[in-house]
Amino acid sequence: QVQLVESGGGLVQAGGSLRLSCAASGRTLSNYAMAWFRQAPGKERDFVAAISRSGGTTFYADSVKGRFTISRDNAKNTVYLQMNSLKPEDKDVYYCAADRALMSRDSSVYDYWGEGTQVTVSS
Repeated sequence: QVQLVESGGGLVQAGGSLRLSCAASGRTLSNYAMAWFRQAPGKERDFVAAISRSGGTTFYADSVKGRFTISRDNAKNTVYLQMNSLKPEDKDVYYCAADRALMSRDSSVYDYWGEGTQVTVSS
C-alpha cells in the first residue's frame, strides 16, 4: 500500500503560480502511474493531469493545457504539479492519486489517494 501526502497549496492572485507536491511513502513511487485531480465542494472530482511510471508520457485536461505541468522525481518519491497563469476557476482542492497499472482520466481507476491540498485564486 502507498500513502500519499499533498502540499504546496495556498492563496495566490490570478496570474500567479504555485507548485504542488505529492510525497509517497510505503512503496516505491516508480511502480505507479500518477495523476492530479481537483474537486470543488458538491461537485465531482475532475481530472487535471497524469504521468506514466517513467515520466515519459503525460497528458492534461484541456482546461489546464499549456498552463500546468506534471512531473515526477522517482528518486525522491515525489510528483509535482507546476501551476502557472492561475485563474479564479482553478480554485479547488487538489488531490494526487496513484495506480499500479494505468494512467487515466477516470478517477475510479486509481487505487490510492491523498487527503488533498486547497488552492485558492483571488481575482
